[in-house]
Amino acid sequence: MVSRDIMRSTARDLRKYYSPVLNGELRLDTNTNVLGSNPAAMKFIRDQRTDLSEYPSTYSDGLRSSLADLYGLDTDNFVAGSGSDEMLDISFKTFTEWGDGCLFPYPSYSLYDYFAKINGCKVSFSDLTEDFQLDVGSIVSSGAKIVIIASPNNPTGNSFRQKDIEEILAEFKGIVIVDEAYGEYSDRSMIPYVNEYSNMIVFRTFSKAYAMAAMRVGYAAAGRDLADMMNAVKIPYSLNSLSEGAAIAALRDQDFVKKSREMVLRERPRLASGLSELGFRTYPSDSNFVLAVSPISHSALTDSLKQRGILIRDFGNRRRTENCVRFTVGTGDMNNRLLSAIRGILEECG
Repeated sequence: MVSRDIMRSTARDLRKYYSPVLNGELRLDTNTNVLGSNPAAMKFIRDQRTDLSEYPSTYSDGLRSSLADLYGLDTDNFVAGSGSDEMLDISFKTFTEWGDGCLFPYPSYSLYDYFAKINGCKVSFSDLTEDFQLDVGSIVSSGAKIVIIASPNNPTGNSFRQKDIEEILAEFKGIVIVDEAYGEYSDRSMIPYVNEYSNMIVFRTFSKAYAMAAMRVGYAAAGRDLADMMNAVKIPYSLNSLSEGAAIAALRDQDFVKKSREMVLRERPRLASGLSELGFRTYPSDSNFVLAVSPISHSALTDSLKQRGILIRDFGNRRRTENCVRFTVGTGDMNNRLLSAIRGILEECG
């Protein structure tokens, strides 16, 4: 057996990401759009005549121009690439040296830690408050080079207070990344303010509300100087022509995003109420998922649901989310199926 000593030292403790074996289960574990594929993107894929012999646009200029039109900004305010995960990697490669400090609120998205470590950063955490809000003082005084704030936050689901984000932007000496992967489900965004804060980068993705997770499209919005630096570091041609064209088509179909948002706003409180009636303690959410404390063992619930053909995400072994599980908000029928299955499991537990 080959020792892990052969690996880069900062990567030795990393393990593979969540990757369940699938057998046709109802997936309420990944927070993708339960309404299915984006119709405009699918039409583009069916109708397109891409010349496969040519490279895609070096910096996805067509997509960046379409994003500029949507947000009332300039093309040069945007960086586009293969998912917001590439935006994370570019950010560390652009703005950190080996050994620089990076700070993340806790709990939050686990891949922040992954990208920081593989880029040689020293990772520290700032615990969220009891109501899952930011500890502004600890972030501002941390001395880190980069802080990443996911709003709405994953896995807790809540948005952070606007005034707290603005205070951090004003006082933090490094780069502030605001990750809005679930921003379409929230009522506010920091993208309109990218030209006001010279140290802010905002991430968004087409994997959630736009229902294009399979195409791996993400983007960053920032002031022109930061965006230019990131585009200089970004791997040329990293977003393929098919994905870029599908994303442009999806941007023009805002009705689908509106429909997706309305479904979540309708079903999220119904799901939370149903879970509460079954003995769960649910947390407030501004996203398309609900985090809840299970009335039985988190692992027993997760395993039992999988046996019934339903996948949810288990966070119960982690600090601050002890015995918690996370449910993607499904359609009415999906939520009914989920709640019925949970009811049966609880009855079996006596």
